[in-house]
Amino acid sequence: MKDITIIGAGISGLSISRMLANKYNVRILEKSEKPGGLIKCDRIEGNLFHKVGGHVFNSRNKDVLNWFWQHFNRDNEFLQAKRNAKIFMDGKLIGYPLENYLYQLSSEKMLPVIEELLELLQKEKKNIQDYENFKDFLIGNFGERLYNLYFGPYNSKIWNTDISKVPLEWLDGKLPMPQIKDILISNILRNEESQMVHAFFYYPKAGGSQFIINKLAEQQEITLSYCLSTISLNKNQKLIINNELASDAVIYTGDIRHLHSIINIDDGELNIALESVKDLLSNGTSNVLCETDDNDISWLYLPEDKFNAHRIIYTGNFSSTNNGEGSRKTCVVEFSGKQDTDVMINELNILPGNLKALAFNYEPNSYIIQQKDTRDKVNHLKSLLKNYNIYLLGRFAEWEYYNMDKCIESAMQLNALLTY
Repeated sequence: MKDITIIGAGISGLSISRMLANKYNVRILEKSEKPGGLIKCDRIEGNLFHKVGGHVFNSRNKDVLNWFWQHFNRDNEFLQAKRNAKIFMDGKLIGYPLENYLYQLSSEKMLPVIEELLELLQKEKKNIQDYENFKDFLIGNFGERLYNLYFGPYNSKIWNTDISKVPLEWLDGKLPMPQIKDILISNILRNEESQMVHAFFYYPKAGGSQFIINKLAEQQEITLSYCLSTISLNKNQKLIINNELASDAVIYTGDIRHLHSIINIDDGELNIALESVKDLLSNGTSNVLCETDDNDISWLYLPEDKFNAHRIIYTGNFSSTNNGEGSRKTCVVEFSGKQDTDVMINELNILPGNLKALAFNYEPNSYIIQQKDTRDKVNHLKSLLKNYNIYLLGRFAEWEYYNMDKCIESAMQLNALLTY
């Protein structure tokens, strides 16, 4: 059996390791003190802290679902919950997605939006590939008034970038193609949203997404606190990691931007390709674990400029085991970028729920941002690395906005390639 080394023990690394374990000798090298990557959790005074947002599981891909439930007991280990997302605007809760709940807006905001939607209804419908960028897509499908009211402010806040420079390719499969007729009918009939991937979701009864990580990590060869410095080739064309570990192949799930200083292979075209991705854009997030008043919300979106935070994830509603021994539930408030602690504490005082901070975490890289040529650069680099049996996998290695299910799906595709 050949040796495969996986760099990173997040959901991508652990998933591909599971898939390859019967065909290869697999080892995992992880830079942190515990596995988990972006979905790791900590316990703070008995409260579960999703340190980077809140992570749940579901998928439209039946193969992903089948693979996942081969490793977990859905009935005994998981809860199924309905997604109850809201938008906080003008001091009140509005249904999500906003376009289906326009009737909950004030008349002075709702009527101009409806008028513009009726105008859009008379225009010829464009295909998604006809839009130059994310901003044009939003305005073309929802109108400028709804864009200025919600889509523009919220997306500019969460991505922390000029969304007119964001290509639509990277959101392929994540964006609905809204039909104006359906939006109007939903507001007349007041239908509940049920088409989203996470209209309902699965969540561990205890331990949150860290439970998923810990279960997948069982019986795997994982070296923690490992600092990766070099990947090179020996005279037998074997990959050598840190001048000490030999491997027939490497699967890298870390940050693609670091590879130019890690890979030491005498290949001019490869080195140019590595340099081309070292300055890709990403956003970090500051997260605050809080106590909150009782509610039944799962996600609360905050588009208004008066708030620095862009959402609240009510992880204490996902499972009662996420809350400590006190009488209050918990949530995670998420801000884009690095925020001063005092600024975040002051903001908690104006957000709903009588929030009390319990813990803070800053993640330098949470969201990837693609530009027009990003995907071409990454795909070119992938093709060159493949010649040396080096493969990229996961959100930051492939530079794709993958959630948990998409990480597993990409791992399945790589597994099929390696076992062909």
